[in-house]
Amino acid sequence: MAQSTFLDFAREQLPPPPARLLEVGCGHGELTTALAVEGYDVLGIDPQAPQGDLFRRIRLEDIEPDEALFDAVLASHSLHHIRDLDQALDRIVSLLGPGGLLVLDEHGWDLADEATLDWLWNQQRALASAGHGELPASLDAFREEWEAEHLGLHRSETMRNEVDARFEERVFTRTPFLYRLLGGVATEVLEQALIDAEAIQALGFRYAGVARRPEE
Repeated sequence: MAQSTFLDFAREQLPPPPARLLEVGCGHGELTTALAVEGYDVLGIDPQAPQGDLFRRIRLEDIEPDEALFDAVLASHSLHHIRDLDQALDRIVSLLGPGGLLVLDEHGWDLADEATLDWLWNQQRALASAGHGELPASLDAFREEWEAEHLGLHRSETMRNEVDARFEERVFTRTPFLYRLLGGVATEVLEQALIDAEAIQALGFRYAGVARRPEE
């Protein structure tokens, strides 16, 4: 069974083209480009954004509101990196027109329980044995490294609370995430099956919500 991509999810939530969209943290620009091909008036921003008319090498705090507000803001695995989350979300609200949407593809690293980290560790060991990547440290060391690598990144509850304070939820769904660290469609299918069986936790989530107006 093919897994739904963030582009698929975004299509379901967004108004039809040529709605005006902003992608925050566009990376290499794949999503921005795909939406432009579908007829959207889209701008991707990122300090490392590609060259081209669809992109600007700026941060969210550097973009200034103008008369042409956006119909939706999208962010894929960038929100948890933003240092001042309050300020960033306030800026997003200010950039949205009436009924404007926030569409997220995110993950909560802190949702990984013992069983989930055990599975990830074993998957990485199997890949290393097959010549893909380095053999991970002992399980205890691996758990400590997981915590250390994510210190300073926003937790899932923090992101949800700050988003919910400014947006009215339309859709929220849990999704696999760890396959991104492991690679391969087959791994995503396996991860989803284990999530469905409640053997491991779903770290990823997708969200769509409508901006609350000040009087709300």
